[in-house]
Amino acid sequence: MDVKVFRTFLAVAKQRHFGRAAADLYITQAAVSARIKQLESFFDTQLFVRDRNAIKLTSAGERLTSYAEVMVSTLEQAKLELALEDNKAIQLTIAGTPNIWDAYLQHCLSLITDAFTGYGFNAQALGREQINTALVDRTLDLGLLFDPIKSDELMCKEVAKLDLILVATEALPLQQALSSRYIYVDWGTRFASEHAQRHPRIPPPFLRTSTGRIALDFILEKGGAAYLPLSLAQPLLDSQQLYAVEEAPLWQRPVYLSYRKGSSSLDAVERIEQLISETDPASAFTLQQLGN
Repeated sequence: MDVKVFRTFLAVAKQRHFGRAAADLYITQAAVSARIKQLESFFDTQLFVRDRNAIKLTSAGERLTSYAEVMVSTLEQAKLELALEDNKAIQLTIAGTPNIWDAYLQHCLSLITDAFTGYGFNAQALGREQINTALVDRTLDLGLLFDPIKSDELMCKEVAKLDLILVATEALPLQQALSSRYIYVDWGTRFASEHAQRHPRIPPPFLRTSTGRIALDFILEKGGAAYLPLSLAQPLLDSQQLYAVEEAPLWQRPVYLSYRKGSSSLDAVERIEQLISETDPASAFTLQQLGN
């Protein structure tokens, strides 16, 4: 079965529309229909049903999705590694949650690529469960998260601590910062429980988001307050585009590195682990320029 068929299936599952899937794949709608029919014939089951003006996955289609994602990602990883073989390069895939990239990993990636010669890198932003699955499926070499992953197949180590600071677009007392356009950023499961303990009687947040970049962009445009990594906020604190809320102390969050215990790239992973452990968080280059 051609992997193109599974890519087409995933495109239709995402768009819930044959025409939009065809546009994403730069093929005709007829080609999309033919590939889905081929897949349904192969599995002898219906994968999609029409629901008014939309397309829905059947229960069989829902079950096939995760397998299709693994097949496509595994093939892409194999193609990358084989393509690099002629240059004697080794491909390493690094992933972090979006917040990890914003707060820590973007700067680390620059240092990692400088420290390694003869390696190719694939950097991805994934959710926690996606990182867990990709590590187990061997399509990912190492992942960084704010919450530890517990698995017999994986090694999980704390490699750093990140300082979160409550900032606002003007000098505000703590209660006012938390009650006027406060943006709640999801910094992990433990953060959620600690946040409820620290601030038990505050109004519901004005906005909730899973990434610090969204919170930062929003408060810079509209005003407000949010807990952000000190590394992310420092250039804007220095330029007085943001202000620290004085009554709110720094809040430390651990950063965890996870990788397969029997990884074929274990030496490289351990070198990266040491490099990350020795690296202080720093803002991404674009934020440094914004602060200036």
